[in-house]
Formats: sequence, structure tokens, C-alpha cells
Amino acid sequence: MAYKIIVSPRTQKEIENAIDYYALYSSNAPIQFIAALKEAYAVLEINPFFRVYYKNIRVLKINKFPHSLYFIINENNNTVRVLSCFHNKRNPNKRP
Repeated sequence: MAYKIIVSPRTQKEIENAIDYYALYSSNAPIQFIAALKEAYAVLEINPFFRVYYKNIRVLKINKFPHSLYFIINENNNTVRVLSCFHNKRNPNKRP
């Protein structure tokens, strides 16, 4: 059963900031970041039951990039709501 991915406005802003940052240093890095993000979304659509980080918030690390997706699962609606695309090197107190 496929889960629908819902990206929060905060997550979208964080993704745009990451793409803008990578674009400053490489023309290929933003493309690779988007591909890795799409791959992570594809994994979440199939099986979103990853490690629980805090209460019902789960985490999935994005391959080859220092970012993690923080998300919650609504099994009744078959949805995955992505709360944050957090850069792992930032202050851990700012995690969602």
C-alpha cells in the first residue's frame, strides 16, 4: 500500500535553502540533492516505518547528503507528513 507524501511549508523552505546553498558551489550538487530527495520520498511511499526519533516523529537520512527527513505517519489516511529537512550539522537543539 503506497503512502502519500505531504511536505510542510517549513520543509519546502528548508529544501529550497539547501538547493540554493549547493548551487553556490556546484552546478551538479543541486541536481544530485533533488535526486536523493526523490529517492527518499520513494522509500517513504513504500515503507515509512523507520526509527522513531521522538514520540511519533520518525527520521530518514538522505543518502550522500548531511540532511535527514523528520516525518510523522497517519496510518488511517495512508499519509506521511514531512515536518523538516534538517541539516545534520546544525545545532541539534533546533531539530523538530
